[in-house]
Amino acid sequence: MLKTVTFTLMHFCIAFAVTYALTGSIAASGLVAAIEPLCNSVGFYFHEKVWQRIEGRSISTDTRPKHAWLHHQA
Repeated sequence: MLKTVTFTLMHFCIAFAVTYALTGSIAASGLVAAIEPLCNSVGFYFHEKVWQRIEGRSISTDTRPKHAWLHHQA
């Protein structure tokens, strides 16, 4: 859990620093630093869902015995 908290703090600081370097605005930097991780979290959720489907398809086709099609034709 500590690793997650420190990663989140690092992410916030980087987002704040980059936005401040680009805009010079503390308000914009704080807003981006607060919103950007939330958007990434939502994007990551859907990214994982897609990858689970992709991995599920490759596992189901890779682990099926080569002769499995014989059992489905009967």
